[in-house]
Amino acid sequence: MPAVQLPISKQLAYACGMIGWSIMTNIIIVMLPYFYLPPSSAGLIPLVPQLLVFGVFNIMSLIAASGRFVDALFDPFIASMSDKSENKQGRRIPFMKWAVIPAVLFCSLTFYPPVRGESISNAVWLTFMLIGFFMGVTSYIIPYNALLPELAHTSAQKVKLSSLQQFGFVVGIVISALVNNFADLVQRTLHTPNRDAAVQYAILGLCVFAGLAMLVPVLTIDEKKYSRSVPTHLPLLSAIRLTFSSRNFKYYLISDFSYYMALSIISSGLLFFVTVLLHLPESMGGVLMGAMVLFSLVFYPLINYLSKKIGKKPIMLFSFGLLSLIFVAIFFLGKLPLSPTAQVYILVLSTSFPLASLGILPNAILAEIAENDAKETGENSEGMFFAVKYLFVKLGQTLGIALFAFLTVYGKDPGHDYGLRLNGICGCVLCLLALIFFSRFRERRVN
Repeated sequence: MPAVQLPISKQLAYACGMIGWSIMTNIIIVMLPYFYLPPSSAGLIPLVPQLLVFGVFNIMSLIAASGRFVDALFDPFIASMSDKSENKQGRRIPFMKWAVIPAVLFCSLTFYPPVRGESISNAVWLTFMLIGFFMGVTSYIIPYNALLPELAHTSAQKVKLSSLQQFGFVVGIVISALVNNFADLVQRTLHTPNRDAAVQYAILGLCVFAGLAMLVPVLTIDEKKYSRSVPTHLPLLSAIRLTFSSRNFKYYLISDFSYYMALSIISSGLLFFVTVLLHLPESMGGVLMGAMVLFSLVFYPLINYLSKKIGKKPIMLFSFGLLSLIFVAIFFLGKLPLSPTAQVYILVLSTSFPLASLGILPNAILAEIAENDAKETGENSEGMFFAVKYLFVKLGQTLGIALFAFLTVYGKDPGHDYGLRLNGICGCVLCLLALIFFSRFRERRVN
């Protein structure tokens, strides 16, 4: 019996899951360096020592890498368990349900270190909290994304559902960027003397809200009713090898990795770019993210239309090229003959189109890759394709955070900001690499 088409109310419910996941993931990306290694103007206390290991890596880089490394090993395991699941409620929803509480718990505890001041104990605490958090959100996001090709049954439906998913993602980015705004509200309302305590309360509240959003698709979508899902019987290693046998998937994977590494540089550096390079208040971070998201919404119908007319590949290549130029501009922030506010708004509004297109199209493309592979091999390993994707996404995010944290050694404070500017050059190179590799992708057009 064919699956029932997913109504718009359920599509919106599906997007809510991405809002919650995005809030917590971007809180980690945006606030982790700022909370533990704050600039001198932030009003926060440094919590881990700025020490170099082997003369190259600082502690924050190694902590981020260790958490993501454990998580990366966990990704294929969850994907394999989900793909092979014969649970009466479905292959995906049961995993998502049990992942919410640990994700919320560990994301919150990440920002409650045991020592108020620079300490190796804080570094150890942070390492284990990040490992727990990443394993929790992996158990949610891998089955969640594997649902996309199962709930959307045509290419147009995949692009539409991916658009709503991306809308949820950028809403999560905006909300996570408002941490300092919420912290200001906490300080005014509760008269909290310490800035770090206000930030902690704000993050705790946002994590609880994110968990509730992640429960929406779990409680409202009947997976058995709306998905076409057949358990696979491939062993774990065979399933991983199967994904890498796809030529298109390899080029997709490398370009996606480069993009997410570059995106993490922007996310990790936003508050630094605003406060250090442009000397604007930190509360501007949330306002700017909101402006970028609202402006990106203008492009959603255009991207859906163009993807049908000219295909997804040309839009992806244009977006990578535009984003590389935007990163070059970061190097010159604060030195251009424009007001700081004008500089940052031009930069943010220019980022809106690539943010929209590179959010909507990649998951729709991967859903088609997984679906075509299932037709050719007879094995429904959608979860494994998304697991391998997110393994590389997380590796890219980890290296992006680690690269940003490493470059802060060369300057992250007003008057000593060369390390922040170098991130712009690194981001440009990463986006050009993404463009080069995705140009090798062979798009299969269907009329």
